Amino acid sequence: MMKIVVLDGYTLNPGDLDWEPLARFGELAVYDRTRPEEVYDRIAKAQVVFTNKVILDKTMIDRLDQIKFIGVLATGYNVVDLSAAKARGIMVSNIPAYGTDSVAQWTFAHLLNLASRIAESSGAVRAGQWTTSPDFSFWRGPLIELTGKTFGLVGFGAIGRRVATIAAAFGMRVVGYSRHLQPGQVIHGVSSVDLDTLLKTSDVVSLHCPLNENSRGMINAAALAKMKPGAFLINTGRGPLIDEQAVADALESGQLGGFGADVLSTEPPLADNPLLSAKNCYLTPHNAWATREARQRLLNTASQNLESFISGSPRNIVNGLN
Repeated sequence: MMKIVVLDGYTLNPGDLDWEPLARFGELAVYDRTRPEEVYDRIAKAQVVFTNKVILDKTMIDRLDQIKFIGVLATGYNVVDLSAAKARGIMVSNIPAYGTDSVAQWTFAHLLNLASRIAESSGAVRAGQWTTSPDFSFWRGPLIELTGKTFGLVGFGAIGRRVATIAAAFGMRVVGYSRHLQPGQVIHGVSSVDLDTLLKTSDVVSLHCPLNENSRGMINAAALAKMKPGAFLINTGRGPLIDEQAVADALESGQLGGFGADVLSTEPPLADNPLLSAKNCYLTPHNAWATREARQRLLNTASQNLESFISGSPRNIVNGLN
């Protein structure tokens, strides 16, 4: 019987989903978390391994004799050395596009919080400030109506396009920047512009591009200085897309009106991360992907990837072996 191991299953399934979609293919062992020193012993005799964030590097892959298939329980697959896996004939799959709607929804949860000061107002009410207010209504900073504002998308993949649709529904003008688009193009109602134009004209800048050497640290001090004073920045993409100290400084100076993010450069964050104490900064712990619906799609797709591999028609393979 085929042995299947899930190395870090807790974030995908903390207990509200059923592992049956994977269990039906063989003997399934699910570990909530796996420390680096535990990896080899847990997968040495397995034919299939699933990982989310546990690293399978060349040193580890070269030690494995029985593994035939590695499934990454995420869209990004940088945790696996693809070249080493390919050299050993091990197929590696990922899970594309499972969280498009959830991440788009989260993007607007952050934007609406910034524009309407939801968290700040709720905190004030719970602290008794409404009870003791001399007026029926109060606010501690500007409340922003989104209609008529310019929403700037950096990246125009599936999530970016979904976000564009929602922004348009709020009556916003949507512009987008992508290395794959020419300025002046209009696609799905989004006007393509160069990055400088997007930064200078947008009231909201939202990051949805992949992390690579071209995009790492793209929102730095120079980029922030080009933005409209008081504009909002949203990051539900990847933490290292921004220079965190530069963003914290821009928040403190008021150049940036607010920052909402679901991702940081190191997760969990280090205690000295400057964004943890920056003003007008709202952080969520990388859970835009984690709605129950999105996690169920992820698990179902992982099962379909494995079934396709077993049947000889592999899908979502990312290391060129299909």
